[in-house]
Amino acid sequence: MVPELASRAHMQNIVPVVDAALKTANCSLQDIDAIAFTQAPGLIGSLLVGTQFAKSLSLALDKPLIAVHHMQAHVLANLIPDERPSFPFLCLTVSGGHTQIVRCDSPTRLTVIGETIDDAAGEAFDKTAKMLGLPYPGGPLIDKHAARGNPNRFTFPEPQIAGLDFSFSGLKTSILYFLKNAGASNLYKEEFLADEETRRRFVEENLDDICASVQARIISILLNKLKKAAAETGISNLCLAGGVSANKGLRKAFTELGEKQGWKTFIPAFEYCTDNAAMIAITGYYKFQAKDFTELSVSPSARAEW
Repeated sequence: MVPELASRAHMQNIVPVVDAALKTANCSLQDIDAIAFTQAPGLIGSLLVGTQFAKSLSLALDKPLIAVHHMQAHVLANLIPDERPSFPFLCLTVSGGHTQIVRCDSPTRLTVIGETIDDAAGEAFDKTAKMLGLPYPGGPLIDKHAARGNPNRFTFPEPQIAGLDFSFSGLKTSILYFLKNAGASNLYKEEFLADEETRRRFVEENLDDICASVQARIISILLNKLKKAAAETGISNLCLAGGVSANKGLRKAFTELGEKQGWKTFIPAFEYCTDNAAMIAITGYYKFQAKDFTELSVSPSARAEW
């Protein structure tokens, strides 16, 4: 993704998209109670376009302005369907840039209790796909190949990180040397490094099993931490969220673990997993009820803590 091109695309499409949304909802701008927008985190150019557009609408219509944190919105996407979790619940939020376990005591009381200390799970998927020669975004392609492979064919290490935090940088390094060594080892050993043709042939012949084994390890890292969080908090309502929650392998493993642990599990529909306007709207709805408005002086942020 090229940030400059993304911001230009936002400028070109924001008016037509708003117009289409109003027509689909059969309402006008005057019918709207407030303007909610993504304030952080994300690509700063795209955030600037959305922020300035929302501020202009708020000023022109004299409607309250509501700033929404992108990751909180992913969590609250679980409140869109009629069948929704009761509070408190835990949410495993997994995307290209974030991996978090969030405790939710109400729509406006969300607390991060575990997060990655380096790379995100979605990045691990995409970087692995790049090493395998798959096009971007590679996560869905790994999921597709994994469905045809043997997840027990190859073994990758699970990081031993204290508490509820995650780490994926070591796993990525292990995968890198596994591929450089054409499967002979996942540690750096000069004598094992294979030539380019041997590596290419190894990946080509074992792609499904490699994808299945990598995906199985990423999923086990995620769900083992979630299982620990559920045990420590005593919370039995568990949710998934974020772009990686669209991964079929993760959805299946999460549901199966929930049945085994006696959890009530919730996963948003596919269209509410990746970045979408509905999750911003549902978050804006609850912030509107709480009268949590923001000033016109608000600025977007590429990286913002909760």
